[in-house]
Amino acid sequence: MNNPQLNKHGELQHLLSTEGLPARIMREILDRAATFLDEADGHEFKKVPLLHGKSVFNVFFENSTRTRTTFEIAAKKLSADVVNLNIGSSSTSKGETLLDTVDNLCAMHADMFVVRHSSSGAAHLIARHVAPEIHVINAGDGRHAHPTQALLDMYTIRHYKKEFHNLRVAIVGDILHSRVARSQIHALTTLGVPEVRVIAPKTLLPTHVEKLGVQVYHDMAQGLKDVDVVMTLRLQNERMQGALLPSAQEFFKYYGLTQERLALARPDAIVMHPGPMNRGVEIDSSVADGPQAVILPQVTFGVAVRMAVMSTLAGNTP
Repeated sequence: MNNPQLNKHGELQHLLSTEGLPARIMREILDRAATFLDEADGHEFKKVPLLHGKSVFNVFFENSTRTRTTFEIAAKKLSADVVNLNIGSSSTSKGETLLDTVDNLCAMHADMFVVRHSSSGAAHLIARHVAPEIHVINAGDGRHAHPTQALLDMYTIRHYKKEFHNLRVAIVGDILHSRVARSQIHALTTLGVPEVRVIAPKTLLPTHVEKLGVQVYHDMAQGLKDVDVVMTLRLQNERMQGALLPSAQEFFKYYGLTQERLALARPDAIVMHPGPMNRGVEIDSSVADGPQAVILPQVTFGVAVRMAVMSTLAGNTP
């Protein structure tokens, strides 16, 4: 079956999901991100002309601060012209269809779309619809995928741990509703992490999640023992239907990441969170602000990884 993310040369045409994304392309993106960070040398990212003359449209049908802002910064650092579409005042609020909106933006000579949508598969639909020279990046679609978040997480792990092949990684929290968790699992297994654990109550785990190649734990003490990386997830209250949890306080009591629980991991374990972070729900402030947390570096790495993704796409022909 043809991979909708790759062109006929096997190069990246769209970034829609980490599922099915070859390991070589993931590594190319991480390597390219590293060059942008090396050039920044701890300071502001240098502006480069890799997307000069190109128009990048940030089309966010869901609210976002961190993702949209880092995409905008990344595009501007690549010298692109950036258009942020205000969905609240756009024609979609008046009944225009998603593809009609895309067609109108294509008529304005868009070269690249960064799309966030509440419906799973929206980015795939747009990718199938646009002309071959236009690239689509999925910035999160429903409960399905968030590939750039997963890639910046992979960059963070590689930055601190150097290798993937000898790690134990635990993903903690609302796995059921998290597009980030799905993308992380596909990326981790593709890059050769031998042991990926998910820790959550049964009500917050997808059916047959073990088929994704993960080990399932319902107890934090067992799940966190001797892990190298702890990835905590936000409770996706806006996506929950019905009473899946008694309360946020009850969740924190059993699944919140505290100093005591973190001590069960390896002494040099790192703590990650894709944000936005709910202190006292999925993570204690002493952990979030502690020496093992790499949550703010994740945001910085996110700019470099999104620069790498966009510049990679721009350099590939249909």
